[in-house]
Amino acid sequence: MKKNSFKGLVAVALIGASVTGCKLLGDLDYELDHDPVQMHGDSVRVKVTVTVPKKGIHKKVVAEITPKLGNTEFKMITIQGEKAEGNGIVVPKDGKKISYEDVVPYDPSMENADLNISGTARKKKKEIEVPETKIADGTIVTPFWVQPDDKPLLGNDAFQRVTEEVTKAQINYAKAKFNVRSGEYRDQDIKDLQAFMEDAQTNVKVEPKRVDLISYASPEGEVAKNNDLAGNRATSGKEASIKIAKKAKNEKLQGEVYNPQPKGEDWDGFAALLDSSDIADKELIKRVLTMYKDPATREAEIKKMAKTYRELERKILPPLRRTQIHLVYDLTGYSDEELIALSKSNPDTLTVEELLFTATLGEDMNEKLRLYKEVQRIYPEDWRGYNNVGYVYYMQNKLDDAKAEFEKAAAKGDHDEVFNNLGIVARIQGDRKKGKELLEKSGGSDETKYNLGIIAIQDGDYETAISNMGDKKTFNKALAQVLSEQYDDALATIDGSDDKETAIGYYLKAIIGSRQGNFDMVKNNLKSAVSKDSSLKAKAAKDREFIKFFENGEFQAIVQ
Repeated sequence: MKKNSFKGLVAVALIGASVTGCKLLGDLDYELDHDPVQMHGDSVRVKVTVTVPKKGIHKKVVAEITPKLGNTEFKMITIQGEKAEGNGIVVPKDGKKISYEDVVPYDPSMENADLNISGTARKKKKEIEVPETKIADGTIVTPFWVQPDDKPLLGNDAFQRVTEEVTKAQINYAKAKFNVRSGEYRDQDIKDLQAFMEDAQTNVKVEPKRVDLISYASPEGEVAKNNDLAGNRATSGKEASIKIAKKAKNEKLQGEVYNPQPKGEDWDGFAALLDSSDIADKELIKRVLTMYKDPATREAEIKKMAKTYRELERKILPPLRRTQIHLVYDLTGYSDEELIALSKSNPDTLTVEELLFTATLGEDMNEKLRLYKEVQRIYPEDWRGYNNVGYVYYMQNKLDDAKAEFEKAAAKGDHDEVFNNLGIVARIQGDRKKGKELLEKSGGSDETKYNLGIIAIQDGDYETAISNMGDKKTFNKALAQVLSEQYDDALATIDGSDDKETAIGYYLKAIIGSRQGNFDMVKNNLKSAVSKDSSLKAKAAKDREFIKFFENGEFQAIVQ
């Protein structure tokens, strides 16, 4: 039978329940695994070894004994002599040890009550009362100290201060040619490219990195010649780009930043333009593209459709003779100060990532709430606006408002953060089963594991709680370690936590001292606890964690 592990104390409670004077039942001894009785996981378990001594029960007697704690009765145990009629546990004349165990839901009346036994013993018509006898103190309710420090989760932003961007232009060529015609420089996209290069020379937020020159030939003629043609077009595209950079007076873009990428015949572009065209035979041509992979065979089969091919030459092939100019650059976004100012003066100009990031720049919850509500207004389909408004409400102890927002976020799709947040709301509102189900759907973040750890404490599964809480140093983890009798670890955890010098932190250390039989530790920490929260005097005065010190004058001086 498991014994108390309170260091320095008597390990078992051995109490004699005498019914001498009655010839039917002698003295019985009761050995409990814990005294005081302990509450775990919303219930109280009593485990007793009942010793019936030699000739402790008359051979024709049936005895019914019932433990009671507060207002709650445990299941009855029936014992009987060797020749008694009944279905009880038969005790021979030499005596017997009987194991008894029962679990009942915790009731508040149990906290300051004693565990008593009473019952009757009868032989035929003769019956006596087994007098009510205390066999243990009740009840330690330390698991109720679990704190509501559940960890909600924000929907995080994907903000990047510096992003890689591309500005594009295109040079088109005549059939089988690679020289850049003068008219190309008058096209609007080339003018825009030159203007961008001019701005990039002085704009500190724009940093050009390279220019990719992606060149193609239309899929007509010999493949080898078209490959060479694409290469020459990449070269002429580079020369044209440098000419544009010189006009823009951008020195960097006149240097070695060019990356020619000749692609040869552009069958993919051909298929895309064909698909969006109104050419009558386009489905037939698409089947040709599917049936034949060889470029020369494809071209030959398409040319057999003479009228259609002439239409292809007019509508599809010319745009494929090109060099795409992709100027790749780093763009530095708004500074923190600019983001804050714009979020107030013109939030509609900011992206959702910029708004979400701006909310992280301060600690004022009301300002965060304003920004997250702007996300809801401007980007109503983004779940993060609703989730994050709910987060702020949760931090402001507006649980019903938080739940409503989390449910709106859930309607936008399945997200781990939302499952986590709805799970902690369910737990706090008393539905641990639903809370656990939601948390188990929310992925394996450290916060989610910690929240599951809180439920594990309430379920009485302290080892799981400790495992889930990982390396976090919190009151709750220390509590789980106390309840699993890991006292040295619990002390290290609470001393490393934010609750090291709070009333509850000192009180938990007093409990550790009591369980280890260290009265100085009890005394010093309890003094600190009640100095910060005087209401703890009344609790400590009745707390069965300190029952061994109830008669101690110094203890009484603290709790009076």
